[in-house]
Amino acid sequence: MAEIITLNRPWLVAVWPGMGSVALSAGYYLLAKLGMRQLGEIHAGDLFDVDHIEVRDGLIHTVERPRNRLFVCDGCTTGHDIILFIGDAQPPGGKYAFCQKLIRTARDLGVERVFTFASMATQMHPEHRPRVFGAATDSDELAELHQLEVRNLEGGVIGGLNGVLLAAAMDDDLPGACLLGEIPHLFAQAPFPRAALAVLEVFTTMAKVDIDFSELAEQAKQMEQRLGEVLAQIENAIRQHRIGESSAEDIRVEDEETPGLPAEDQQHLEELFKAAAEDRSRAYELKRELDRLEVFNDYEDRFLDLFRE
Repeated sequence: MAEIITLNRPWLVAVWPGMGSVALSAGYYLLAKLGMRQLGEIHAGDLFDVDHIEVRDGLIHTVERPRNRLFVCDGCTTGHDIILFIGDAQPPGGKYAFCQKLIRTARDLGVERVFTFASMATQMHPEHRPRVFGAATDSDELAELHQLEVRNLEGGVIGGLNGVLLAAAMDDDLPGACLLGEIPHLFAQAPFPRAALAVLEVFTTMAKVDIDFSELAEQAKQMEQRLGEVLAQIENAIRQHRIGESSAEDIRVEDEETPGLPAEDQQHLEELFKAAAEDRSRAYELKRELDRLEVFNDYEDRFLDLFRE
């Protein structure tokens, strides 16, 4: 349960893993650039079962269940304090009950408005600017989104807790909205930071939050270039009737034993951890490097510990 503190008309932003890493990327960027601190944790171990163990060097290790942490930025905006919820995973069952628990915590903290971030896969080209779609709990919320050129989500469903949390908020008379960043359907499983940037631009305008987007914009530019190159290769293969040919070098097979990081990478990570501990705004640079080395899951707890008091 979160620590009970007095905040200035706070808003809650809740994010979970999803397509394009849109929600988590946006959440982590807010966490780093606003220099948030950990407020508390919502325990939901009973909702997550354990179906495997980990073995390292012959020794059995129990698997840690997903964690649900709350962070706060108080006094860092001109309008509202921001509470950020980051969930490691969505529970396979009991979703509505968990959302009710989160909403009760939000009410205890004085939250006035709830936001979730998500993605929406379309046929967009990866080098085009993504649109932001929105769904709101009431017409007033929707009208404000329209003023920011957010498109209506005309129909369909919002899967998972990104949508269920807003249903729980509505049942508790708490207004809110879901902001969905557009991602290319063809690359739905790849990170797409441009969509996270588009969502954050809308949210920070609404919340009157002033943060530097240059780092996220550069990351988005690099990813768009890589995806554009991949798409060009696919289109060329179609033209040459080579669909279905697979090159062995394009397939990565995991060894039974994954070698550790090279010493120079480990040293670089330690330097980034030290820099982020001294200046939380450097934390997103650290996260990018952890993602590049594909070791963020191994360092996630240590990374989030940077935001403790």
